[in-house]
Order: sequence, then structure tokens, then C-alpha cells
Amino acid sequence: MADLNAIVETLNSLTLLEAAQLKKMLEEKWGVTAVSAAPAAAAAAAPAAAAVVVEEKTEFDVVLKEFGPKKIDVIKVVRAITNLGLKEAKDLVETPNSLVQTAVAKATAEDTKKKLEEVGAIIIIK
Repeated sequence: MADLNAIVETLNSLTLLEAAQLKKMLEEKWGVTAVSAAPAAAAAAAPAAAAVVVEEKTEFDVVLKEFGPKKIDVIKVVRAITNLGLKEAKDLVETPNSLVQTAVAKATAEDTKKKLEEVGAIIIIK
């Protein structure tokens, strides 16, 4: 096995011109291309910068965090909103962090939240 410390010392002693020639020779010998880290980092940052422009969210999820003190009233409202049967609505209400509605408009989500909070439920819109 080669003495890696000796290789590092030899590379440290190269001039910039010698390092460029070594790079070219290795590319030709191994059939590869050495890429500088700076352009790669800039290329990686470009999509991130483009992602800064955020579209306004149009679909929301209504999550039932807790049913509060009026469990039966919350079940009734959930049944009216979701058209679930009694057992399914009860199971949904008793499950913490359950989705009442998925991918609904903001107005619908706000209306659902208002109805459920009126009967004591704790709601989160995501």
C-alpha cells in the first residue's frame, strides 16, 4: 500500500501550474473529468433560489386535534360534514390528530373549523 502521508506532502508541494497539469494527466489516464466544487455548489443553490418563489396554497387539510368537552356534539358535526356513519365518525373523533377533511378549499376548511370549534373541538388547518 502506498504511503498516503507522502502523497499528501508531495501534492502540497506542487505549484498551481503543476497541479493543473496533474489534473489534466489524471483526466486523460482515467477517462474522467474533475469538476470544481464551486460550480457544483452554485448549481445546487440555483434550484433552491428558484424554490423561494412559493405558490399560494390552495388545498388544505382539517385536522381534529382534540374533541374537547362535548364529544357527542363533535361526533354529530363530523357526521354532518363528512357523511360518515355513527361508528366511523366516533372512531375518527376519538383518534388524536385525525383528518376530518383532506385537500379542501380554504373557505371550506375555515367553515369546518368554525363549526367544530363552536362545539368545543380543537382544530388545526394544514
